[in-house]
Amino acid sequence: MGKILVIAEKPSVARDIARVLGCKQKQEGFIEGEAYIISWAIGHLVTLAEPEDYDEKYKKWKREVLPIFPEKMMLKAVKKTQPQLKILKKLMNSSHVESLICATDSGREGELIFRYIYEVAKCKKPFQRLWISSMTDIAIKEGFANLKDGRAYDNLYLSAKCRSEADWLVGMNATRAYTLQYNALLSIGRVQTPTLAIMTQRQKEIDAFVPEDYYEVEAVYENFKGIWFDKKQTDTKIKKIEQAQEIVKKVQGKRGEVFSVTQEEKKQSPPLLYDLTELQRDCNKRFGFSAQKTLSIAQDLYEKRKLITYPRTDSRYLSEDMKQKVKNTLRKLQNVEGYAPFVSPILLQGEIPFSKRIIDNSKVTDHHAIIPTEAKISLESLTEEERKVYHTIAIRLLAVFYAQYIYMVTNIVTVVEEQKFISKGLTVLQEGWTAIYKALDMTNTQKKNQQKQEQILPDLKQRDMVVVKQAHVLKKKTKPPAYYTESSLLSAMENAGRFVEDEALKEQMKESGLGTPATRAAIIERLLAVGYITRKAKNLIPTEKGMKLIEIVPEELKSPQTTGKWEKGLSSIAKGKMSSEKFMGSIQRYVSFLIEASDKKNESIVFEEEPQRGRGKKAGSNLGKCPLCQKGSILENTKAYYCTHWKEGCRFTIWKNTLEPYGIALKQSMVKKLLKERKIKNIAVTLPQTGEKGKATLLFNEENTGKLEIMDFTRDCS
Repeated sequence: MGKILVIAEKPSVARDIARVLGCKQKQEGFIEGEAYIISWAIGHLVTLAEPEDYDEKYKKWKREVLPIFPEKMMLKAVKKTQPQLKILKKLMNSSHVESLICATDSGREGELIFRYIYEVAKCKKPFQRLWISSMTDIAIKEGFANLKDGRAYDNLYLSAKCRSEADWLVGMNATRAYTLQYNALLSIGRVQTPTLAIMTQRQKEIDAFVPEDYYEVEAVYENFKGIWFDKKQTDTKIKKIEQAQEIVKKVQGKRGEVFSVTQEEKKQSPPLLYDLTELQRDCNKRFGFSAQKTLSIAQDLYEKRKLITYPRTDSRYLSEDMKQKVKNTLRKLQNVEGYAPFVSPILLQGEIPFSKRIIDNSKVTDHHAIIPTEAKISLESLTEEERKVYHTIAIRLLAVFYAQYIYMVTNIVTVVEEQKFISKGLTVLQEGWTAIYKALDMTNTQKKNQQKQEQILPDLKQRDMVVVKQAHVLKKKTKPPAYYTESSLLSAMENAGRFVEDEALKEQMKESGLGTPATRAAIIERLLAVGYITRKAKNLIPTEKGMKLIEIVPEELKSPQTTGKWEKGLSSIAKGKMSSEKFMGSIQRYVSFLIEASDKKNESIVFEEEPQRGRGKKAGSNLGKCPLCQKGSILENTKAYYCTHWKEGCRFTIWKNTLEPYGIALKQSMVKKLLKERKIKNIAVTLPQTGEKGKATLLFNEENTGKLEIMDFTRDCS
């Protein structure tokens, strides 16, 4: 009887599975046991072929050969990980292996990684699917006890395949068409372009905004304050200072009376558990983490630390069968200093109160919400950043079991010399779940919220008398719309339907947005990498190049409506409700339309001329081999370090201003070292969100596109 080959997505995951299954014989590229062989991918080992792989004529970018529609999309090995692919091919077709288990990440991209390898290896052997949501030993054992037929996930694979091929067709064709038409390297993507369009629209609103002065009148009584209003209580703005001064003169030192006292009790339920997008939003608001950084930390907490469940989820609920696991997790948290006082009241209730806001099978998709696992916790062993993300997830789990936050809103209307004033106050009746955040989550955000609490009003009744001790004119300005932060942009991408005018489609798009929780961070990073947006403190701001791109592309390319329809279509394919052929047919028609639309050049838009690549003093200095395409060389121009094979489609670019927020000037010598050693240790860094100074490691991201990451930050103790 032959052995079973288990293929994990990463070596670290493979090692965990091997340990649980008792496989101990370490070989080149795999670990072997009596019944199992455990091997691994290293992310994507296989990718879609380049245009020139189909025909040499596509190597040089020419308008007359567009659109490029391969009859059948070909696959090819990722060059830098080719040795591991060879090992997998040999194992998959070995006579000693009788079947396979797909143990890549339990999601759309994980499925694609395995299926592409399976196809390239020309493997015909049966395979099963390991589908787990945490990497604890218990979860792995349960997963292997409940393996499913791999073919049950065919629709998920087809959805992933369509996503991959659609992005290739749109990106490859549109990028070439518009680059050739405008003589500037213009990266265009199925999801990145409408995301950029949302940002440029906000920028236009900000640019067009003209601030206006306005005034408010504040009356100060003995132990509370009020603001003048006109007909409605919200109508407090006064346009002319003379009018405001006249009101002050009328009421200064005068007696008035209470016209009305209204009270309204309000209740706020605990927030839902985290999905990835909500976790990224919160970590951006609280700690200044980018969406990509939060995802990377969460992935490590899941994969390496085994402390949280699968992070790339779009669900904020748990399934019925999770109840016992949650109880076990709460017991573990009870043993951790700081959490115990808040866990005990939950467990002492006897029967834990699982409401419909926590357990709802109908709202759990491929994976449930992100929660801590049952694994033993040692917070001291985590990095500071890991502790922050874990802590954020842990206190959210505790909060969902607490009572509502209940408060009383009191509005007092006073009348002085026929002028009306509104005073608003808030009284907390029940802290409920907010008590946990006050005690455990004292971030700057929380402190600011506490400082903003409304005034406590005296116990007044209708017709009680008041005296205006002082009256002031408050000068104010109207404010422009806020720039997008990563937090607000993630919200905009998730809720892209609100940018759609068609009501029927808006309703349809409630279930889909721009990208998925797993891909949104990469889309933001891509927009930064190609120079369409830039970071300024926590804000994301479109560049001139980004603004111009949106001016020249057709409405269909920049509309969230188009991409929202496609995300919905991909979801329908995964659920077996739409054929992949129908979806890809719509993509081909769309690409043809884009090529035709690019023929109509907007003569009023001129892109800054790309610095001549390969010429001049700076361009002549070869800094090293391109880590992405492995063919070109890295050169320098006035704005970036780039690959000589950019016209052949290589996307490697390091923008010179990319590290400015961290107080780092990116020098040629640093780029040389990065290309040679892939990282630079102990580099001086200033965190943009806090101003803290320290040392960190600078390295390329996993995709090797030129995006730089800062890891292992250590604060200066001096």
